[in-house]
Amino acid sequence: MHLVPPVPRLICFNKPYGVLSQFTPEGRWRGLKDFIDVPGVYVAGRLDADSEGLLLLTSDGKLQARISHPRHKMEKTYWVQVEGLPDEAALANLRRGVLLNDGPTRPAAVRSIAPPEGLWERDPPVRYRQSIPTSWLELVITEGRNRQVRRMTAAVGFPTLRLIRSAVGPYAIEGLAPGAWRGCDIGG
Repeated sequence: MHLVPPVPRLICFNKPYGVLSQFTPEGRWRGLKDFIDVPGVYVAGRLDADSEGLLLLTSDGKLQARISHPRHKMEKTYWVQVEGLPDEAALANLRRGVLLNDGPTRPAAVRSIAPPEGLWERDPPVRYRQSIPTSWLELVITEGRNRQVRRMTAAVGFPTLRLIRSAVGPYAIEGLAPGAWRGCDIGG
């Protein structure tokens, strides 16, 4: 009698603000156990507690490595609300890659966008300054350093106010409310 190994599972989760990329809560932050009750799955790539959007979890170690390891250069797409109105020079700097304290970033794909359609309110809301406008960017990177997107936008003079990962490779948060998850096909 042969034991059949379990089918690898991939979960697409729309991580709300204030939730850690781990199952155990810590301090004021909630953990994934408040949202996902599926045994044997692990995070593939991380999002800071103050970031929102797509978080992938899987029971397949090889898939986890393919998603999260920088050598695979899987694209990560972010919607970034920044303070101010970035000009073409700032966008060109992001496209070339910017110098951070831990070295230069790879070039990013970036464009100005309208506020994403169907965007949910953040809880708690973003704090705005009345005298400074905000705008949205779509930023695509192929690496994932600690707080990289926030550091990149700050390096070109436009601090991040809100950060939402909308996609990782072929996987996207489309149709997922904050705090909701669904099983995703391994092929995308």
